[in-house]
Amino acid sequence: MRGEDQFHLGIVVQDFEGTLAALSAAFGYEWCAEIAAPLTMTLPTGEAEVRLSCVYSRTEPRLEILRSIPGTLWETGPAGGVHHIGYWSDDVGADRAELAGLGYTVEASRIGPAGSDFAFLRGTGGVLVELVDRAAQPMLEKFWADGGSRA
Repeated sequence: MRGEDQFHLGIVVQDFEGTLAALSAAFGYEWCAEIAAPLTMTLPTGEAEVRLSCVYSRTEPRLEILRSIPGTLWETGPAGGVHHIGYWSDDVGADRAELAGLGYTVEASRIGPAGSDFAFLRGTGGVLVELVDRAAQPMLEKFWADGGSRA
């Protein structure tokens, strides 16, 4: 893994629409359509279905704004804040093992159809990293380019 594989910052918020509007007003961000789906995830406590809902910015540097999900890894306090740093991975399993060897612990993962593997790992200093299978990159880049902007 390399620093240049970093491609987004994930921010979990309680006021989803307000955050999008504030970032647009302050920094000119434009947004893709919202992505929402229930996903079966592997958590330290076992399998669980989590309904993730997020919006990616069309504007770079790329932001991913996620709706807070109470009682999960994706829960946040009223102020929100940076939740994770997203990296492309050529081999999620191998990178996950490498990070685990450096003291990172797996907080959530998903092995799905080609191009949908991802994992969230937390470092000893508290930083949460998301590994995303690089096979998803062409699809996401197309979505970012023509995913429709939000007002």
